[in-house]
Amino acid sequence: MNEYHRQEYWFESADYDLQTAKAMLETKRYLYVGFMCHQTIEKALKGIFVSKYPDKELPYIHRLLKLSTLSGIREDLSEEQLSLLDILGPLNIEARYPLNRSMLLASLTQNRCEKMILETEALLAWLKTKR
Repeated sequence: MNEYHRQEYWFESADYDLQTAKAMLETKRYLYVGFMCHQTIEKALKGIFVSKYPDKELPYIHRLLKLSTLSGIREDLSEEQLSLLDILGPLNIEARYPLNRSMLLASLTQNRCEKMILETEALLAWLKTKR
């Protein structure tokens, strides 16, 4: 089986990215806290997808809401979880190609990033129960 079709690969990568988000918080690199939180959830959703649909081609997308739909769990997500996906969604692109870097950085405060990590950690734990 291809490495990318193993759910363990995706969940191990998600755990690693969450730890990286925490390291970025400690060093006050807030832009990358959001990016790594996005990566954490994206990889967990891909882990669910390959677990549920082992014979399907893994979609090459990064949109969290779309991945939650394709993984068959969107209807199970709470309003708070959907809200987190909305918040994290643009941070994937914005971290890599910030059109207004100063405005984005101003919005990513220590408190906001701490909350984002806690919510990401909780969502990751919940997503692990869905595989």
